[in-house]
Amino acid sequence: MASAKVVLKFPKEVVDKPITSMVVKKYNLDFNILKAYITPEEEGLLVMEIMGEEEDIRQAVDFVKATGVSVHYLNGNIVRDEDRCVHCGACVGVCSTGALSLDSDYMVVFDSSKCVVCGFCIKACIYKAIRMELLAPDNQTLFKTPSTSLGAKPATE
Repeated sequence: MASAKVVLKFPKEVVDKPITSMVVKKYNLDFNILKAYITPEEEGLLVMEIMGEEEDIRQAVDFVKATGVSVHYLNGNIVRDEDRCVHCGACVGVCSTGALSLDSDYMVVFDSSKCVVCGFCIKACIYKAIRMELLAPDNQTLFKTPSTSLGAKPATE
């Protein structure tokens, strides 16, 4: 079974259509909504992880794109810049999965295996020491890559 984290951007013309519901049923997919902001008659944003057979996910993404919704794969990378981080812990307070925590020396520690790339830590960091990296449309893949820390470049497989 494959999985992909995707960002769906709905134009206002289709925001009230049951596109997500249709695609999940039609292509036999499971999903987990990570973040959503959808308002009728406005643009919508949905960040979700979809799981299923790789070919079903590819076909589902093509179907969604054909409806006018833009699709970007998340490469699964939250990147911390250790040089900018002052270890204030603001990001720790908003991380619901425990991916960010404080160690016994009150230093921020990042466990990428727990990260769902929700982006709340990015908004909480006033020092701009955390960012999300999206793949360019021509380099998008279904396979997740580990999140990184210490200013390192994201790993790719």
